[in-house]
Amino acid sequence: MFVRLYIAPELGSRRVDKLTVRDVQTWLNQLRSACQCCLQGKDAARPEGKRKCCAVGRCCQRAVSERTARDAWTTLRAALNNAVRDELLTRNPAALLRGAKPRPHKARPWSVDEVRQFLESARADGDPLYAAYVLILVLGLRRGEVLGLRWEDVDLTVNELSVAYQLQRIRRQLLHRETKTESSEATLPLPATCATALRSRGEDQKRHQKHAGRAWQDNGLVFTTRLGTPIEPRNFHREFKTRCRKAGVREISVHTTRRTCASLLVALDVHPRVTMQILRHSQIAVTMYIYSEATSEATQAALKRLGGRLDPCP
Repeated sequence: MFVRLYIAPELGSRRVDKLTVRDVQTWLNQLRSACQCCLQGKDAARPEGKRKCCAVGRCCQRAVSERTARDAWTTLRAALNNAVRDELLTRNPAALLRGAKPRPHKARPWSVDEVRQFLESARADGDPLYAAYVLILVLGLRRGEVLGLRWEDVDLTVNELSVAYQLQRIRRQLLHRETKTESSEATLPLPATCATALRSRGEDQKRHQKHAGRAWQDNGLVFTTRLGTPIEPRNFHREFKTRCRKAGVREISVHTTRRTCASLLVALDVHPRVTMQILRHSQIAVTMYIYSEATSEATQAALKRLGGRLDPCP
């Protein structure tokens, strides 16, 4: 995506061995300031009656964020590193640039009460994705992992679940393939809440299959549409946002549910190594510094205990 939208239009016609540090710096400066709606023709691609900004002479000045600009530069640097490794270049001009690292946006995860309110709303309304919501919040499954979950990976007799596949849309194709890394593969025990939700999901799917009849497409997935087809990842994201509004809870992204799972485990004083195994991180640093963020209540309690120890007054 970064190559197609940001790198190739400006640098795609340049010879790699003629690329200079000044060329890369000029490209990066223009990327930060240029209106992408104009360059990519976003408004011009709309039907004539729905054009509202750049195509009608009112530029919206929609430049990329600093994070997007840095990610595009990182992609170019990685590509040129491969060229150096293949001896097509003697040096990497993109690696010689120095820029400020943007601060990542830290989304605040849900509290226990928000998680309970969200799940109770989904269960009360008979949401067909209720079991998926339980898995991403209790076990920290990723969106692609929960949508790619197969019934053969679920053993409800011993209450275990194997994470081995994920569902992703790549280059306009919906692919069901193995998880990204070996550390992502794991067999997790199913708490009673998860097992009950999956049994209910199995019964719902059987009813859908009976109602669909010959139109049913059996692909072995746990979460499907009413005709048995895989659920589009974007549709799952939209349904999650809709459920947030119906439940009356603060809206977060699907990915933030993993942080929610980690913060809940931290609040329960679960050992970081155990949290690392549940979330299937390859390094403990990811668990400690990205996901396992202590809640404000825990921070206040810790500071209160510290103040009590240091207070000279009895």
